[in-house]
Amino acid sequence: MELEVRDDGKESWEEVMLIYGAALKQINTKLQILSDEFQLVHRYNPIEHIKYRVKTPKSIVKKLQRHGYESTLSNMVKYCNDIAGIRIICDYVSDIYRIADMISNQSDIRVVGIKDYITNPKPSGYMSYHMIVLIPVYLSDRIVDTKVEIQIRTIAMDFWASLEHKIQYKFPGKVPEHIQEELYACAKMVSALDDRMLSLNDEIMAIAGEEMEEA
Repeated sequence: MELEVRDDGKESWEEVMLIYGAALKQINTKLQILSDEFQLVHRYNPIEHIKYRVKTPKSIVKKLQRHGYESTLSNMVKYCNDIAGIRIICDYVSDIYRIADMISNQSDIRVVGIKDYITNPKPSGYMSYHMIVLIPVYLSDRIVDTKVEIQIRTIAMDFWASLEHKIQYKFPGKVPEHIQEELYACAKMVSALDDRMLSLNDEIMAIAGEEMEEA
């Protein structure tokens, strides 16, 4: 069963937050195991590092208000897909899709939404790969399928997104046009850098493979 709210009391809020926190712990554990296995089998780890968080009440209320919903617990669960969020940072664009496949292949994870902002960047230049998944949280009396948003991006994409977030915070109404243009130009540079770094890595791996065959 998916997460449902039985009432809007304090106990329900605490229970809901516990469930989202548990979902994050389970996803994080799965990723750590996949990372360890990949390192053992391939002598390479596609995951550079992982960040995760549960959205603050203030952020949840702001998001609901922005979309015209009342600030209730039931609306929060129904309309907010990113209350539990995990961000996976990797080295190369190819790693992003490799990690997404590894997550999708987990038998107890159900992918319910994908937004590929790498193939189709946002108008601002933002690039990342977003997944909304349902993961079962095992409580004492029931199993609750809980939504988690997963963002997968390269180190360069994450640096750009962090800068954009800071700029949006400083200019909450309207970012000056020349800053938007500069940010977009930087996003193009990030994309070009990621492409070159991936190409360089592929060349290095090919040379290393040839040397091993000759040895």
